[in-house]
Amino acid sequence: MKRSEASPAARDTARRVAEIRPFEVMEILSRAQALEAAGRHVVHMEIGEPDFTAPAPVVEAGIRALREGMTAYTGALGLAALREAIAEHYRQRFAVDMSPARIAVTAGASGALLLAMALYVDRDDEVLVPDPGYPGYRHIVRAFEGRPRALNVDGASGFQPTLASVARAWGPRTVGLLLGSPANPCGTVIDPQELRRIAEFVAAQGGVLIVDEIYQGLVYGQSPVTAARLPGEVVLVNSFSKYFCMTGWRLGWIVLPEARVRGFEKLSQHLFICPSSAAQHAALAAFTPESLAVLEARRAEFERRRDFLAPTLEAAGLHIPAKPQGAFYIYADCSAFSTDAREFALELLEREAVAATPGADFGSNATQRFLRFAYTRGLPEIEEGAARIARFCAHRARATAARRA
Repeated sequence: MKRSEASPAARDTARRVAEIRPFEVMEILSRAQALEAAGRHVVHMEIGEPDFTAPAPVVEAGIRALREGMTAYTGALGLAALREAIAEHYRQRFAVDMSPARIAVTAGASGALLLAMALYVDRDDEVLVPDPGYPGYRHIVRAFEGRPRALNVDGASGFQPTLASVARAWGPRTVGLLLGSPANPCGTVIDPQELRRIAEFVAAQGGVLIVDEIYQGLVYGQSPVTAARLPGEVVLVNSFSKYFCMTGWRLGWIVLPEARVRGFEKLSQHLFICPSSAAQHAALAAFTPESLAVLEARRAEFERRRDFLAPTLEAAGLHIPAKPQGAFYIYADCSAFSTDAREFALELLEREAVAATPGADFGSNATQRFLRFAYTRGLPEIEEGAARIARFCAHRARATAARRA
């Protein structure tokens, strides 16, 4: 993009803005809202947000914090009591002896990732990011003048990096690898032994491994794991948004090597000042036995939804190359009906009022064949959506057969 030369006042925005593609899901959402305004019942499977609110003890703690005036700035690294509670969470759930001094509370996982990129990435440094993968990764790298380098992943590896793929992609300008487990959009969990091998390789290159564990609590058929014990320069990102059902509270955390905490703190002081103080006081109640019991019941409900929806989509003809083991997403191949997932998603919305996310939002590696379905609605609503999807796929199959006849 060429900047305007007419006058200083007429100059264009920064080049990075032009390089950011808008979310296709927003077009889907906008059209879905228009259909709803016209009186149609839309089944929303496009939104990556729990349909549950924060547990009652969290809400009550937040209200109490507001009433008692606990709304002033905290330290840039967050409340000491919350950092200690997070450290205790690692001890209780993962048997990891975590120093609270390594933990910083952040303005959501997004705030943690932004500050991590500011901490580690210089101009033109490369960071490997899975493709397909959460689109924010590549844009956050770009925001700090780094170069996100797509690391192609597919169903054969559970849409997760392997040591071989990381080693092939690592170049002279590569400074790190950023991955999510469980992953968005695929809901898959990286094999812990493969992740250890990757961590050893990254450490040998002098790089940083950033593991986004935002969906860590939402795993099914296995116990959640953490990358906290891996060797080398390892950074963990987590959040109160997904498992803890606190999306709009905008609160997360990051675990850093101890030597990096002071640099991170300086960046946080200037870029964010501190996370929301009221949200921090509320989050102290997220680790109580009462809250955890509620959250575990919700995790079981998400698993029940997955176990219904995945085979139903397969029966309709949508192929799922890797069964989701966590999060609340199913990444399904629609190429039996269309090679243009965006067109498929828009027609599915118009014809059957089911909203799903086209795969192109998550990268460019065969994403034109895929849709992401979020099971973030109650089971009766998901059952209705699944019936509509099956009817639509049957319609597409008949139309294809008629064209070939």
